[in-house]
Amino acid sequence: MGQSPSYVALYERGELAERISALRTILRNCTLCARRCGVDRLAGELGYCRAGAKAVVASAFAHFGEEAPLVGTCGSGTIFLAHCNLRCVFCQNFDISHGGQGREVTASALAETMVALQELGCHNINLVTPTHFTPQIVEALPAAIERGLRVPLVYNCGGYESVETIALLEGIFDIYMPDAKFAQRAAATRYCDAPDYFEVNKRALREMHRQVGELRTDSEGIAYRGLLIRHLVMPNGVAGSEEVLGFIAEQLSPYSYVNIMAQYRPCYQAHRYPEIARRVTPREVAEAVSLARSFGLYRGLEEYSGAWW
Repeated sequence: MGQSPSYVALYERGELAERISALRTILRNCTLCARRCGVDRLAGELGYCRAGAKAVVASAFAHFGEEAPLVGTCGSGTIFLAHCNLRCVFCQNFDISHGGQGREVTASALAETMVALQELGCHNINLVTPTHFTPQIVEALPAAIERGLRVPLVYNCGGYESVETIALLEGIFDIYMPDAKFAQRAAATRYCDAPDYFEVNKRALREMHRQVGELRTDSEGIAYRGLLIRHLVMPNGVAGSEEVLGFIAEQLSPYSYVNIMAQYRPCYQAHRYPEIARRVTPREVAEAVSLARSFGLYRGLEEYSGAWW
C-alpha cells in the first residue's frame, strides 16, 4: 500500500476526538448535508433522510462489483448504511434508502464490523451512503483503530454534501467516491427534490479534490488515496453528461478517475416518469464516453476500449 491511512495519524495526535465532538454537535441541529433540516436527531427528531441518532447498517460484506482499484483481489469491505438524503425516485436500493431496512448499531459494533472486513482481506472499508451518519462512523474509528484497523476508508456518497461537513472529514477519509448525478436543475428537482444539486455537488467535489487529489494506486493497482467520481448515464440525456464531465475535466483535473456507469434500470418509482422508464441504450452510453474523452478524461474508461466505444 502506498501509505498509512491518514485517520491513524489524526487519532495518534488526539485530533480525531475533536472531530467526533464537532460532528456529534451537528446532530442537535442537523446540517450534516445540503438539506440543512435543522432537526435534533439526538432527541429523536427526523429530517428528510429519516435517520436517527444511531447508525443503521443494512449489510456488510466483501464486495467484488465495485471499481477495479477498490476491489483488487480480495474485494472492497462494503458497509451499506440505511436511509439517504437524496431518496431518488429511481433508486435501485430503495428498500434500504427509502425503507430504512437494517439494524441499529453502536459505535463498538460498527468498529467490529470494520475490523472483521479487514480481517477477511478487504483492501478498504467502503461506507455506502455515509452522509447522514458521518458522526456515528467517525465515532467508531477510535475503537476500530485500537483493534488494528489500517486499511483506507472510502466515502461512497450521492454527492449532495455539505462542504462544512466534508471539511471536518479531512484526514479521516482517504478515498472519496461521490456521485455526480445531474447538471440540470429541472432533472434534480424532478428525480430527487434537490434543485440545487449541481451547485452543491460542484462545491463538494472541489473540496474533496482539494483534500485528496487525483486517485492514487499502489504497485498492484489498489487505490489508497484520492477522488473517484461516478456518473450514471440516464435515458434521454437527463443526467446532463456534457456539463458534468466538462466540469470534472476543466475545474478539477483531466486526470480525474471517472466511472461512467451504464447500469441504469427503471427501479422503484421510475415507471411514473416516462422519460426514464427504460434502460439506457448502448448508444447513450457511447455518447457519454465519447464526451468524456473529448474533454481529455481517460482514467476509469478502460472497459470502453472496444470498437463500438
